[in-house]
Amino acid sequence: MGAQSIVPRRYLNVQVDLSAVAHNTRIVRQAVRRPTTAVMAVVKADAYGHGAIDVARAALDAGATWLGVCTTAEALELRRAGLDAPILAWLQNSAESMHLATAADVDVSVQSARTLAFAVDAGRSAERPARVHLEVDTGLARGGAALQRSAALLDAAKAAQGQGLIEVVSVWSHLSHGEVPGHHTLDDQAKLLDDTWRQAVDTGLNIRRHLAGSLSALTRPDLHLDMIRTGSALYGLLPYTERHSFDLRPAMRVTSHVALTKRVEAGQGVSYEHDWVAPNALNLALIPVGYADGIPRCLSGRLEVSIRGRRYPVVGRICMDQMTVNCGDEKVEEGEEVVLIGTESDGDPTMHEWALALSTTPCEVATYFDRPYANRQTVPAVGARP
Repeated sequence: MGAQSIVPRRYLNVQVDLSAVAHNTRIVRQAVRRPTTAVMAVVKADAYGHGAIDVARAALDAGATWLGVCTTAEALELRRAGLDAPILAWLQNSAESMHLATAADVDVSVQSARTLAFAVDAGRSAERPARVHLEVDTGLARGGAALQRSAALLDAAKAAQGQGLIEVVSVWSHLSHGEVPGHHTLDDQAKLLDDTWRQAVDTGLNIRRHLAGSLSALTRPDLHLDMIRTGSALYGLLPYTERHSFDLRPAMRVTSHVALTKRVEAGQGVSYEHDWVAPNALNLALIPVGYADGIPRCLSGRLEVSIRGRRYPVVGRICMDQMTVNCGDEKVEEGEEVVLIGTESDGDPTMHEWALALSTTPCEVATYFDRPYANRQTVPAVGARP
């Protein structure tokens, strides 16, 4: 039994620097101009693969005052860990999830008559009001009540609040071009949300509003309103230029090790189907990770790793649990650390390089490594509570 506790199931190591999370939270907090504006740390999807409980604690210690998640299950995990900060879980799709959230003092989002009915029933069962945030669709065309239905939703919510079954906390929406600070839709959506908020106030609802995400929180103080929701900025995952402009630090480092080295001659094909053939005699290093560990097979021949601060290309096909690196005439040793994702300052491959190669976002890449058998460890933030 003891051996099972020390032998890793896989050989992918994910290190999360909570000092970086705390630093990034403070950067966002300092960007807020209004003292009454709250800062929500978005820790959905296990904090973008970084570990929701540890990240939530680091963010709260650094000045965040709310936590944001997608599902009730994610919120309950935080509550079980002893986190008592306000939490908003914004995607409710069953009466049961709404009941569980309300019982755990978790705020919920309502975007339709159906989900409002869930909240009303949850408040009745809990014998205390369900705290709801009314989501309206101001232009993303994803979640939220269509604007032509928002007036009816506001009226129904006010009636339910009058019966003591719910408490309407806010009206909120999500930007469609939040990472383009000058895009005209930001102003358009802000106006639509403001119009809806004013309708709510006119009906007698004393509520707040929130709209801005990470980059808009850093670049558009006019959109701060009563709360900002920061996700990608928290992890240093904003687009490259913006991340550097605000001194945001990547929080995740992904490594493995060299499992085997060998010398091959010119003409030797490498990995399945011999897609890559050695042009001359060279040294290969075998790395014991592959697409089962979150490294996309489509990065075959397009990925580099770092060993001792030097870059080497991955050659041949990436397999389920192994990949091969061309070390040329350099000699690397079995057991040496291999950096798959690190920092620019160390010359390592970065999350942004992976995202560029995959035509996706760094946020998606970060979630690749959130696997139950990944060896994730956190580096405590300086001055963090024990």
